[in-house]
Amino acid sequence: MSRPPSLSARPRRGLLSLLTLGALVASSLTLAVPPEARAAETLLSQGRPATASSQEGDAFTPGAAVDGDTTGTRWASQWRDGEWIQVDLGSSKNLSRAVLIWEAAYGRSYRIEASDNGTDWRTLRTVTGGDGGTDDLALSGSGRYVRMQGVARSGGYGYSLWEFQVYGDGDGGTTPPPGGAVRVTGSQGNWQLTVGGRPYTVKGLTWGPSVADGPRHLPGLRSMGVNTIRTWGTDGSTEPLLDSAAANGIRVINGFWLQPGGGPGSGGCVDYVTDTAYKNAMLTEFATWVEAYKSHPGTLMWNVGNESVLGLQNCYGGTQLEAQRNAYTTFVNDVAKKIHSIDPDHPVTSTDAWTGAWPYYRRNAPDLDLYAMNSYGDICGVRTAWQQGGYTKPYIITEGGPAGEWEVPDDANGIPDEPTDVQKRDGYTRAWDCVTGHAGVALGATLFHYGTEHDFGGIWFNILSGGLKRLSYYAVKQAYAGSTAGDNTPPVISDMTVAPASAAPAGGEFTVRADVRDPDGDPLNYKIFLSGNYANGDKGLVEAEWRVTGDGTFAVRAPEKLGVWKVYIEATDGHGNAGVETSSVKVVAPPVAGTDVARNKPTTASSYQAQYGDCPCTPAKATDGDPGTRWASDWSDPQWIQVDLGAPTPIRRLQLVWDPAYAKSYEVRVSDDGTNWRTVHTTTTGNGDIDTFDVTATARHVRLHLIARGTGWGYSLHEFGVYS
Repeated sequence: MSRPPSLSARPRRGLLSLLTLGALVASSLTLAVPPEARAAETLLSQGRPATASSQEGDAFTPGAAVDGDTTGTRWASQWRDGEWIQVDLGSSKNLSRAVLIWEAAYGRSYRIEASDNGTDWRTLRTVTGGDGGTDDLALSGSGRYVRMQGVARSGGYGYSLWEFQVYGDGDGGTTPPPGGAVRVTGSQGNWQLTVGGRPYTVKGLTWGPSVADGPRHLPGLRSMGVNTIRTWGTDGSTEPLLDSAAANGIRVINGFWLQPGGGPGSGGCVDYVTDTAYKNAMLTEFATWVEAYKSHPGTLMWNVGNESVLGLQNCYGGTQLEAQRNAYTTFVNDVAKKIHSIDPDHPVTSTDAWTGAWPYYRRNAPDLDLYAMNSYGDICGVRTAWQQGGYTKPYIITEGGPAGEWEVPDDANGIPDEPTDVQKRDGYTRAWDCVTGHAGVALGATLFHYGTEHDFGGIWFNILSGGLKRLSYYAVKQAYAGSTAGDNTPPVISDMTVAPASAAPAGGEFTVRADVRDPDGDPLNYKIFLSGNYANGDKGLVEAEWRVTGDGTFAVRAPEKLGVWKVYIEATDGHGNAGVETSSVKVVAPPVAGTDVARNKPTTASSYQAQYGDCPCTPAKATDGDPGTRWASDWSDPQWIQVDLGAPTPIRRLQLVWDPAYAKSYEVRVSDDGTNWRTVHTTTTGNGDIDTFDVTATARHVRLHLIARGTGWGYSLHEFGVYS
C-alpha cells in the first residue's frame, strides 16, 4: 500500500501528558566589525535578486546592497520611515546571521523578517536603539526571502546600506550532497545517523498527499524545517515523489508494506511459517524497487512492514501467534539481508506499534540497522522500554503526535473524547521532546501526519485539514525550524459545549457554544460540521445547517439518523489557518405526543433473523420501547411486520425508527380482523431517516407492508411506534 492504514484501527492504550510550547528566543543587538563567514555558514545573499520599497535615485539601487562591494556601492531609500529592502535567496534556506553594514543614514529601529512566498512575513529579529556601523545579528529560522523592514530612521535622511548580507547553511546541515551514503555510526548509547558523512537528525512527517502533489506541498514542508518524509509503500509510482523531495532538499524513508499491516483489524492474514510463495514474491518485488531507487538522492532508508508483529494477533492466537511472530521477524531479516546485498549505502529498519515487538527483532532480525516505532500518547514510554529491554540498536519514531482514539477516555456519550487543538499542539511538542530527550539513541522522528483530508481522521491527526494550518502545524515548525516568530497563527477554540449533549431530537435543534479568540485579532469565519463515524461509519464531514444565536453560540440542526455524532466548530482567519474544536451529540427519536399503543403488544412478521451480529432480532423487539434493540427480516422483498393492538383503537400518528437496513418503498395497512386490510399511508421515497407521519384510522391491527429495500440487507426497525 502507498497510503496509511485506517486511523481508527489502533488498539494501544496510554496516557497523554501535555507540555506547553517553549518561549521564543529573545532578540538582542550585537555590534561587530564585518566578519568572515563562520564554519558551516554560506553567504547566501550575494548577487541574488534584491528589491526595495523605494530608492533615492538611479545610483542607489537595491542590488548595490548585495553586490559584495562594502564601501563603494550602496542602496538608499526615500527619506521616510518604514522603508524596506529584501533579497530573494532562490529557495528556502536555514538562516544563521544577517550582517548590515550601514552608511551614515542608518536604521535606529528595524526588523529582520523572513518569508516563504514574499507575501507572508515572520519576524526573526527586532532591533531597537541601533547606532549605525555594522550590525551582526544571529538568526534562527528559515525562508526564501529575507527583509530589513525599517521602523524608525536615525535622522532626516532615509535608510542606506553598503551591504545587506544573509548567511546560513544552504540546506541547514541536514541535506547531504546527492549520492551521500547513509550510515548508522557510533557505539552503544552514542549512535548517530550520518548522510554523506554529516550528522543527520530525522525531522520528519508522514506523507499523505498524492505523488503528483509533491511539488505543491514539499516546499512548504521544507520551510517548516522538515528534512524527511515517510511513506508506507514503494513501487513504480514512487519516483516522482523522490524527485520532488530531492529538489526540495528532503529525504524519503521508503516503506515496504507487509500483511497484516496497520495493527489489529488491518490488512490480510499471511502464514509466515508456511507461505513461501508470498515471502518469495515480496522479496522479489522489494528487490526490484531497491535496485531502482538505491542511487536516488531522495532515498534515506528502507522500512520493512508496518505494525505487523502487533497485527498478527488479529490472525492467530496462543502458540500459533508466537510462531508467526518469530517467522515474520525472521522474514524481515531475510528482506534486510537482501536489501543490503543490493544497496549497502542505506540502512534498513522495520516499524511496529508495540515495544513488545522489539524482543522478536532482537532475536530474529540482527541485520536491521535500527528499530522503528509508532507511538502517540505514550511516546516517552518508548525510551523506558528501550532502556529496560537492554537493546543494542538505536531507533526512530515513525509515527507520533497527539493521543489517539485508542488512548483517550470516553466522553459522556461513550465515544473517545478527542483532544483539543491546544492539547494536540502540546502532544506534538511533547513527542519531539521525548525523541530529542533520548540523545544518542533516538535518531529522530517522522511525526503523524502531513495530510490534507478534511474528515474524521484528518481533523484528529493532520497538522493541516482541508489545506488549513492548525496549531499542530506551528508546533512542528517550532520544533524543527526553531521559530514561528512573525507567523500569523490559528484561532484558538476552548470550552466547547453541546446541549442537550445526550438527547438531541432527530431533525430538531441543539445548541453549540465555545469561546473563540484569534491571537492576531483577525476577523473570523465559522462553519459547523457533523461526522457520522460513530453513528453509521461514515468518516466524512458534512456542513450542518446552523445559525448564530449569540457570541460564540450556534443553533445546529440535528441529523435525522439516530446515534452519536461528532460536532465540529471550525474558525478560519483568512490567512490559511483554522482552529477546530469537537464534541459529540447523541441524536434520539423526537418525542411524539400521545400514547404508544403498540408498546409491548403482540407483534409478528413475515421473517426474522435468528442470528447475525446483535440478533436474534425478533418482531417483538420493534415494539418493546427500547431503541437499542431491533427487528430484522430476511434479505428479500417483500416482507411485513404487524402489531395486534388488542381492540379497535384510534390511530393518529406512526413513528418508524429505522436501522441502516431501511425500506425505500412501503405501505401502512390497517385491519379490524387481521385478514382484510386497507392502506392508509404509502411512500416510495424512504431514505432511512426516522419517519414520523399522521394517520387517521381506527383499527385493531397495524401492518407495515415492506415492498422495496433501500440496501442489500433486509428490513430492520428499532421502533414501530403507533400513537393514539
